[in-house]
Amino acid sequence: MRLSWNEVHARAATLADDWKDAFYEKGETQSFYNEFFEVFGKRCRDVASYGQHVSKLDNSSGFIDLF
Repeated sequence: MRLSWNEVHARAATLADDWKDAFYEKGETQSFYNEFFEVFGKRCRDVASYGQHVSKLDNSSGFIDLF
């Protein structure tokens, strides 16, 4: 289902209001991202993945929070 600009705008305003008092970034990251993608009518797991393993430029390894 394609959302209208007005629907995206309304959902984004709701998201901003819901999260305006958030303070625990590490513990709420996945919840935020899940709700963020819902603003656009998408499920996070359909377009992204959490904790993606990556190789760094110095040949060490790390993780990207959301890829």
